Amino acid sequence: MGWGAPIVKPPERGAAQAERVIPMAWIYLTIAGLFEIAWAIGLKFTDGWTKVWPSVATILAMLGSVAFLGPAAKVLPIGTAYAVWTGIGATGVAILGMLWFGESRAPLRLLCIAAIVAGIVGLKLAESGT
Repeated sequence: MGWGAPIVKPPERGAAQAERVIPMAWIYLTIAGLFEIAWAIGLKFTDGWTKVWPSVATILAMLGSVAFLGPAAKVLPIGTAYAVWTGIGATGVAILGMLWFGESRAPLRLLCIAAIVAGIVGLKLAESGT
């Protein structure tokens, strides 16, 4: 398909198929977010990419994250998908950083994490039309 080729819209989905596709997109997006957490935490263990197996695991988690984000972004609005993906990652990494690495649990930090979670929930609710 060249640059001048017309844009062809995909065929319309039936209501029953659309109802199945959107929840699957959210499941894929959640899995992508979990891989996002895994690779971000994995960076801590790569020691600047000098440790082979943690580096391999981190790269695989990166690939998994993007592999699941792709199908989710095909169905969901990209702004919503990207915001939720990064929100899951940021929240998960912040919480694991507190639990595993002794990072700050200051009230303001916890409030900001709660705001991220509220934003993720809000985007999900806005997308589902409730």
